[in-house]
Amino acid sequence: MILAEFLLGVVGGLALGLYVILLGAAGQVIFGAWVLGVAVNYAPLSVHALRLVAPGALERELAGVDVRAQLRRYTTRQFAVLVPLLFVVLDLRQRWKDRT
Repeated sequence: MILAEFLLGVVGGLALGLYVILLGAAGQVIFGAWVLGVAVNYAPLSVHALRLVAPGALERELAGVDVRAQLRRYTTRQFAVLVPLLFVVLDLRQRWKDRT
């Protein structure tokens, strides 16, 4: 279910953002660009969710994690997805750290 939400966020957000940019007035173009930036945030989330689909992957990822505490923590942090390109930058930073 979450994978579908993330994929819809990418595809639907890109489509909506482009539509608003192409058919909108000046103020709407800014809104459309913001929608595009938010939509792109869903790409790294989708990739991560796709990796967790493999049998046993989610269980390995959650091993030793206090799920209730993490749910409380991320309930408010989920709004960070509204900052355009933030998750893309964080994903690239994490990948860079993993390489070194």
